[in-house]
This record gives sequence, structure tokens and C-alpha cells, in this order.
Amino acid sequence: MTRSRSARRERIRVRVLPDHDSIAREVAGRIADLIRERAREGRNAVLGLATGSTPLGVYRELIRLHREEGLDFANVVAFNLDEYFPMRPGSIHSYHRYMRENLFDHIDIPLARRHIPRGDLAETEVESHCADFERLIREAGGIDLQILGIGRSGHIGFNEPGSMRDSRTRLLYLDSVTRSDAAADFFGEENVPPQAITMGVATILEAREVILLATGEHKAPIVRRSVEGEVHADVAATFLQQHPSATVYLDPAAAAELTRIRTPWLVDEVVWTMRMETDAVIWLSQRTGKPILHLATDDYREHHLASLVSRYGSAEPLNGRVFTSLMARIRGKSRLPRGHRILVFSPHPDDDVISMGGLLRKLVENGNRVAVAYQTSGNIAVFDHEVRRYLDFMRRAARILEPSGMGDLTDRIGAVERELTRKEPGEIDSPAVQDLKRAIRESEATAALETLGLPKARGRFLDLPFYRTGQVRKNPIGAADVEVVARLLEEVRPEMVFAAGDLSDPHGTHRMCLETVERALEGYSGPPPWVWLYRGAWQEWGVSEATVLVPLSDGELHGKVQAIFRHESQKDSAPFPGSDPREFWQRVVDRNRATADLLRTLGLPAYRAMEAYRVTRDGRPAKAGEIPGPVPGGGEEAAK
Repeated sequence: MTRSRSARRERIRVRVLPDHDSIAREVAGRIADLIRERAREGRNAVLGLATGSTPLGVYRELIRLHREEGLDFANVVAFNLDEYFPMRPGSIHSYHRYMRENLFDHIDIPLARRHIPRGDLAETEVESHCADFERLIREAGGIDLQILGIGRSGHIGFNEPGSMRDSRTRLLYLDSVTRSDAAADFFGEENVPPQAITMGVATILEAREVILLATGEHKAPIVRRSVEGEVHADVAATFLQQHPSATVYLDPAAAAELTRIRTPWLVDEVVWTMRMETDAVIWLSQRTGKPILHLATDDYREHHLASLVSRYGSAEPLNGRVFTSLMARIRGKSRLPRGHRILVFSPHPDDDVISMGGLLRKLVENGNRVAVAYQTSGNIAVFDHEVRRYLDFMRRAARILEPSGMGDLTDRIGAVERELTRKEPGEIDSPAVQDLKRAIRESEATAALETLGLPKARGRFLDLPFYRTGQVRKNPIGAADVEVVARLLEEVRPEMVFAAGDLSDPHGTHRMCLETVERALEGYSGPPPWVWLYRGAWQEWGVSEATVLVPLSDGELHGKVQAIFRHESQKDSAPFPGSDPREFWQRVVDRNRATADLLRTLGLPAYRAMEAYRVTRDGRPAKAGEIPGPVPGGGEEAAK
């Protein structure tokens, strides 16, 4: 599609790249070009920098360019967008610390040229500090290139709804949505600072070039509003539409709601594929309120789909083709695998039951030999009060089991309790506490497996190294992580692999865990297994995306919820719920029923609930007829 046609809806230049790494390489390359260009001119390159999870890949690539290709940062002046207030520079939550750990400590920007708003000032000093910050930007010659992220409220920097176009660096109160989204990093919304110092909208727009980065499905709605909506102070990112050189970089998940991606037939001529035909027919069915088989030729013509229906001559053969395709994806228990070796990868110790608890039970009942590998410990998602509860239980249990005396156990329990009392919110736990939290998650996971009919021994706890930081931000995936997964593949020799294909995980752990599986499979010595991708706690595959749709009865859905309940540390108030206020089990019930309800409105059989999966092999999407079902002679004997 040409820029002129897509510009009917998109009011900012948009680049959609395949993945995070592609975005990081291109944006870091642009920054490197600018630095080198300014160095040749004998001038400084003035960069505006952002924090958060999205720019991390860019910073890692800049560090690589510095170390491996000699990129020199000696002529760089850096200005950071914002900082929480109040905030000590050494705090684990401080953007001063973030920038040191993720960029500044690894490159050679002179210390005097690193500028970050201060969150440790008296409030009476903030106004003059903000004025000085603006003055330093002017004296540096203005910002050459500004990197931005975007919040769910549409903020750039911390310019919350209501920020005006002429706003400058200032102290402001954070929006409730922003504080809610930051709650996981601070281990509770009550610990999130109420205010922040941020560059203003006018300051950002004065940069000669602006790059906004957004990744993940949870950013898709606000990306569409920012790119296609009217300019308004309620969404500060829309002001970028008025910048002469602004570019938005997206991965496919963040771009999913753009008109040219979601409904491309509304903005241009399209090349019709089976997937796009299915999308269009489902969209039309929902738009008209008619079941698929009731759609008429005039419905297509009246909704910009004349080119599609003309390929078939009339609506009936097209309706029939899509309807039959969707029906073929529905697989009850009798059409599901039987007698196979199956390895399920679960990023955290509850993603298996949250995402595929219904299918997992069916696979066990069908006599498959199923193993579940928990890739990370999930220990940072355990509140301290959960540890205190278990310590109290240990003390009471020891009095019962060892009435003659508990030896050193009481002292060790007391030491851990005192440590938890002294700890600040978000502070990294000691190794002992991290191990206790890991043990809590492991015991919950095995209890959930037993609820689904799997013995505890079928649970494998990989504790991948990349996760063992004790904090929300994780290390990049390394060879050691891939090796752990590769060894398990060689041991189990699975014919089918299940993994989380969810791109909405707010902190990226699901994406990183999927990377370990994909890289391990590249070197796997056995026949390539069928890979079934499920979604996590945030989204479900759409029916047009899914390869397999697994219906669940009310009883099966109830059993799935009971397995989720075994993860008691994540119930009622989980540390990392994302932006959805519902508990994980409530999301599961709602989304599984919503998938079934959608199929019903499309005119397909009315099921009570449904899980969705995408299946591939050797990186190629599978067709419904290719996916293996029962193995002749398989069953209970195969599970022994």
C-alpha cells in the first residue's frame, strides 16, 4: 500500500517491523548514523532518551555497536524525558539507576553531558530545576532526535491527559491509569509515587526528529487513537501528528488495530488470501448482525467488499467456504491427539492452566504422555505476606511434628521474618527469600497439575537463568537458557510442543520464553514437532487466527477454574495483573465464553466455552487437516 493511500487514516509516518529486534536494529542504526554525522561536522549529537521496557532493545544494540563496531559516544549530549517524584537516584525504581544499568555504564557519554530530571529535590526547588533543564536543552542547541514510548493513557513522557501543546518541563500528578500500570514495578499501586517531572509537549515537539516505539497487543488501541485519531489534549501522543519528522515504530501486535491492518479493504485494494477472506467475512457478519450463511451479495457490496464477493460470483459460495473452514477448526475430545508424547512449556507456573487448562485435561484423558515444563520460577510475583503466612505454618507444623524441639529452624524463620519487615517495597529479595517464593510457586503448580489428572512428577521446573534477577527487568536470553530447553527436548523427544504465543505480557517474559523454545527447536535433532501456540492471561487468539478451537463444557470450564485456584499466591490480588482489574480466573471464563459466543453469532454450533490455538510445524502454519489426532492403538497404554 502506498503512503498516500494509508495516509487517509494514518496521520503520522508508521513503520511496522517483524519483531522487537528488527525495531531495535533500525532505530539504533538511525541513532548511530546521527552520532557519526554530527562527529564529522565537529558537532554534538543531542539525544532525548526514554525509559521503560520498550527502548531496552535499542539500548542493547547501541551498546553492541559501541563494543563491537567502535561507535563513539564522546560527542553525545543526553536528556532524559522524565523521573518519578519523589524518587532517590539510587532507588531500584529510579530512572537515574535505569539509565546507568541499561546504557550509561556501558558506553562513553561524558558524565557532565547526561541530564536526567531530579526526583530528590524539595518541592520548592522543582520549578527552578525544570527551568534549568529547559535552559540546558537550549544551550545544547536543541534535541536532534527524541525517543519516546507511549502509555496506555496516551502519554508521551509523563504528559498525561489534559497536557497542553505549549507545556514545558514541569512537575505534575500522574494519571490513575499510569499509576495502575506502574503498580507491578512498585509491588503495589500504593507505592507508586503520585507525581513525576517530565519534559513538556512543546519541548518534545521542538526536537528535530521524533521516534515513538510501541510493542505488544496491549498498546494497539492507544496506538490507533494516536495515529488515526484527532489531535486532542486528552491523548498527548496525538500532538506528534503536527511534527514534521515523526515516525512511529511498531511490531505487528502493536499495529494490529490500525485500519490498514485490521480492515485493509476499507482503505485500499487488497490481495485476497484465505486468512483475509475469513477476517472480512467475520467482520461483515458482526457488522450486519447476520450469521455467515445469511450474508447476501448486497451486504458485501454495501460494505466495501465488492471485490471479494465478485471473486465468487455471489455471496453463497464465499459464505460456505468460510463457514466450512471455521467448522473444520473445532475439535472435540474425539478429534484431539491421543497416544502422543507432548511437552507443554509454561512461562510462569500458572500459564498452563490459565491458557490451556481445558485442553490439558482432555490430552491427559486421551492417554497422551504429557509433561509440563515451567520455564521460570515466577518468584517475583509472590507477595511478602505470602511468605510470612508459610513461615508461620512452618513454625506451627514443626511444633506438631517435632514437639521435643525445632533446633535452628525457629531462628532461621525469625531471621527471614525480620528481613521481610525491614525490606522496602520492590527491593530485591535475598537468595533465601527468592528460593522460598520459588518453592511456593512450585507447590501451587504441582497441586494444579493433580487437579487436571497429571501426577506431580510430570511437572518440570527449569528455572531459566535469564529470569533470576530478583526484579521485574530480566536479562536478555542467553545460550544457557536455550541449552536448558534444548536438553529437555532431547530427553522428552516430543511429537507436539505447546508454548505461549502471547505478545501482551506487560513485562515481556512470555516473549522471551517463546524465544528459548524457538531457538532450542532450531537445533533439535529429532523430527520437527507440531508447535501449538496458546495465549496467556491477557488475550485470546481470534477465531480467524486460530487453527484449532477446543470446545469446553460448563463442567470442563469449572475444572479449569479449580486448577487456577490452586495458585493461591496469584488469587484475589496478583502482583502482576496487567491493566485488567479482573482476576485471572475471571478473565479465563469471560474470554473462553466470548470465543464460543462469537462462533454462535456467526452461525456455528453454540458451545458453552472454547479455547483457541495456532499450530505450526517447521515455522509453517498448519492446515486443519494436517494436524494429527488419535494414533491407532494409542491411548492409556501409550501413557505408561
